[in-house]
Amino acid sequence: MPRKKSDIGNIWLESIYATVFILLFMALLQEGTKHVNLDGFDAIGQALADLEITDYTFSELRDTVPPDNNVVIVNFGPLGRGGIAEQIRIIDKYKPKVIGIDSFFKGYGSDTLATLSLASAIANANAEIVMVAKIDQTDSLKEAVEEGEEIFDFWYKSDSIFIENVHFGMANLDTQAEFQEDIKICRAFPRIRTTIKDEESYIAFGAKMAVLYDSTKLETYLKRKNDYEVVNFRGDIFLSPFYYDEIYGTFTERRMEDKYMRYEALDWDQVMNEDFAPEMVEGKIVLFGYLGNQLGAPQWEDKFFTPLNSKIAGRANPDMYGPVIHANIISMVLNDDYINGFNSFIEGLIGIGLLYINVYFFSIIYIRMGAWYDGITKLIQIVEIIVLTIFVIFIFSKYSFKLELAIAFFGIALVGDLLEIYFGVIKNVINKNTWNKLITLGFKKE
Repeated sequence: MPRKKSDIGNIWLESIYATVFILLFMALLQEGTKHVNLDGFDAIGQALADLEITDYTFSELRDTVPPDNNVVIVNFGPLGRGGIAEQIRIIDKYKPKVIGIDSFFKGYGSDTLATLSLASAIANANAEIVMVAKIDQTDSLKEAVEEGEEIFDFWYKSDSIFIENVHFGMANLDTQAEFQEDIKICRAFPRIRTTIKDEESYIAFGAKMAVLYDSTKLETYLKRKNDYEVVNFRGDIFLSPFYYDEIYGTFTERRMEDKYMRYEALDWDQVMNEDFAPEMVEGKIVLFGYLGNQLGAPQWEDKFFTPLNSKIAGRANPDMYGPVIHANIISMVLNDDYINGFNSFIEGLIGIGLLYINVYFFSIIYIRMGAWYDGITKLIQIVEIIVLTIFVIFIFSKYSFKLELAIAFFGIALVGDLLEIYFGVIKNVINKNTWNKLITLGFKKE
């Protein structure tokens, strides 16, 4: 049965009030569940908690991109400092342009000669050397500033013996993990950070290698205003079809996913035996880091979950080592292949605007089609979420533009039911006539 428009009031104005009510409800719900662990009661929610819509684009829809021959990754494997020093000397004599070292070295360890050898190999390299620095907040600063405030007073680097005449790049990746053993999901990285300790600015490790390789890329990188850059993943490393299984002493066939194999890699023994063509590294960026005890061996430590994971929801195993993520960042900077998006303020306005449009049209349905309201609005919500999801995926895959529409998705999912609560409860509570009737009824004589 249709409702009288007079029972609703000015529909444009009421839609604004209802939108504000829904936004307040969403904010309270988010705040109220922030510190409540409901994973044990929601298996599906737990499996999808780390999933973003755009992950499907990376893992399934993006076109195959050509390999990036500017970058070669070298695996440390099980080598100690002496072995790593020899790797650096071997690679450096084949004239790479930039060498990146994705590792920290602290103290002299148990082998002083190996430590001195590594320090010498780094100091005497002809290539530009980039080493990692971690930029963060001390515990005292975390307590003094608001949560998420971008002020940093701490950097962590290798000891001074290892860092003569080297450049530094920030190794931080955005994983939301508090501890090393936590699940690490990497989609983005901080673009630049300045420490109040020495007022020095550090750009990302991958970006530093890229701009040393091609200085013309620095201006574009610095002009971007994002606090965090989304990694435009190209792929993983090239691997031979077989790997040596140390446990059984046999060669085992590897499951290959050619679509995502984009970076050449050398295993530790290939470098030590100089089993590679000189042109493979000459004039290129060579990135040293840990890729397992042997390339392709089924190991999960020191790996990250990324959008290229073949299992995009409820992921079983991490899929990418840190050095490969840095290689993807190098490619993104060298190719000016950034992922763009609106700032959070614009995204919020878009989300609120879409929510208001839904509230307005759902209010019309509420007035004119009372008995049909629940069925029609639920159908519209389902269709709208599907269409919006397809639109977000299309824009991302076609234009590398990421739309963050969390407010819109959350609001659309709730608007039908919350609008009924607004008109059926909230509006009546604040309606003076309703209160007058209740007061009159309370004093009415039997």
